[in-house]
Amino acid sequence: MRENNVLKWMALFIVVAIMNACGVDIPKETESSFETMVVDTTDIETPMKFSAKMKGRADVTISPQVSGQLMKICVTEGQQVRKGQTLFVIDSRNAQHEVEAARANLQAAQANLQAANAQANSAKLEYESNKNLFDKKIVSSYMLENSLNSYKQAQAAVSQAKASVSQAQSALNRAKVNLGFCTLTSPVSGVVGEISVFAGDMVSPGTQLTIVSGNQQMEAEFSLPESVLEAGVSSGYTQTDKAKNLANLPDVTFIMKNGTEYPLKGRFSTLTGVVNATTGSLACKATFPNPNGVLYSGIQGTVVLPYSHQNVMVIPQTAVVRLQDKYLVYKVKADSTATAVTVKTTAAGNGKDVIVIEGLNIGDRIVTVGANNLQEGQRVLFPTAAKKKD
Repeated sequence: MRENNVLKWMALFIVVAIMNACGVDIPKETESSFETMVVDTTDIETPMKFSAKMKGRADVTISPQVSGQLMKICVTEGQQVRKGQTLFVIDSRNAQHEVEAARANLQAAQANLQAANAQANSAKLEYESNKNLFDKKIVSSYMLENSLNSYKQAQAAVSQAKASVSQAQSALNRAKVNLGFCTLTSPVSGVVGEISVFAGDMVSPGTQLTIVSGNQQMEAEFSLPESVLEAGVSSGYTQTDKAKNLANLPDVTFIMKNGTEYPLKGRFSTLTGVVNATTGSLACKATFPNPNGVLYSGIQGTVVLPYSHQNVMVIPQTAVVRLQDKYLVYKVKADSTATAVTVKTTAAGNGKDVIVIEGLNIGDRIVTVGANNLQEGQRVLFPTAAKKKD
């Protein structure tokens, strides 16, 4: 065994001697510096994202106000309609008969009124004639009083006839309204939703025929954390403060589920004045213009609110090393060796940086690249490399 070891060492010596004789360089361990940076403060804007559901600002449920058979559906699902456009037609024959009957009753009431007026005029003339004769002592007071009573009765008949005319007119107006209810028109300009009935179905008040989404203006509904707003919001604030908070909030962006960004920006339009005790958030809406009808009521996505941070320390994510439940950053000491410090960070929102909440100070030099390969006390800067970095 000893002879074998001696032979191995002799063979190794011969190989090294041959390599030196042939001018072959043997690799040597070299020292290299890590990339570092000096911590400083800066301003940064981070995106805050909230799950949202889009809804038309004027979504209207279309339901009939009269019962009857649905005769015609004038639109299709997803069709763009204008305000006042006909959507559905209900059988109007009974309503038309009611209109004709009400019109006939009105004519009869008007005829009765004319007759009552004629009788009242005749009674008035008779009373005035008897009064003149009574003044001349030609007729008795009995005849004068009878003519006065007849005149009063005629006047009462006129009043009753006028009331009958008013009732008949009201009945006619009501019949016309019911006839108008047989034609359902769109109360807003928008897009037609799902149509849940078919031509020939019997419908009645309360039957939902469809929903017309007024999609010229769309509202994204979501919950906004209380921390985003200024202090004091949850404790109650005036309408002036509320309007000021809404006006100061920046424009927001809507991202669809497939990742597509809606090109037009939205603005906060409503904000509740009460914080939900369970979630610690406020229900709010952001209004987006929708001139081309790209957004539909009911679609879900993400509202992105840009949030500004002033004078914060921003470092690359590569500088942070996770060790179990801790996050470490290697700080370079005066002797160019690294020491690990625990930090608290939050995402900067750009996918490459983090914001340091605590653990570092302005002016600290930290390792930004290669931190995963470092050990406590390892030298990271060398005189020549440090000079270049400075």
